[in-house]
Amino acid sequence: MVKKIDILLLKYEESHKNVTNKIIHWLCVPAIMFSLVGLLYSLPFIVTKSWYFNWASLLLLLVLVYYYRLSVPMFIGFVLLALLLLFGNFELAQSVGDGQNMMQTSLSIFAVAWILQFVGHKIEGKKPSFLQDLQFLLIGPAWLMHFIFNQFGIKY
Repeated sequence: MVKKIDILLLKYEESHKNVTNKIIHWLCVPAIMFSLVGLLYSLPFIVTKSWYFNWASLLLLLVLVYYYRLSVPMFIGFVLLALLLLFGNFELAQSVGDGQNMMQTSLSIFAVAWILQFVGHKIEGKKPSFLQDLQFLLIGPAWLMHFIFNQFGIKY
C-alpha cells in the first residue's frame, strides 16, 4: 500500500528535478521556514514570550499535527527541526533585538528566499507545486527531510 506521504513527495518531485532548482530549494526552504518562524516570533504574544512559547511555537504545533498524520518518523524529525528553528530565532532576536528589528530581518530573509525560489522554478521551467495545492508549502520541507532520512536509512 502506497502511503500518502509517498504520493505527495512524488508529486512534489515532478517540479523539482533540475539540479540548480534543487540546490536553491536546499538553501531557500530552510531560510523561508526560519524567517517565517522569525516573523511570528517577533509579534507580541498574549503572555510573557519565551523562546519556546510564542506565536511561532503555536503555528509549529499545528504544522507538527499535519506531519504526524503523514508519518510518525517525519513528525519526530520535524519536532527536532521546530526546536532548532525556535531556538535559532530566539538567538537571532537576542542579537538584532526583539520586535521591529527582528521583523525586518525576517522579512528580508523571507523575501530574498522566495525570489530565489521563483528563479529556481524559472530555471526548472515548471511552476511551484503550491500554486496547484497549498499543502505543498508543507511538503517542501518534508521533501528535504526525506533525503536526509534516506541518507541515514530511516524509514518514514
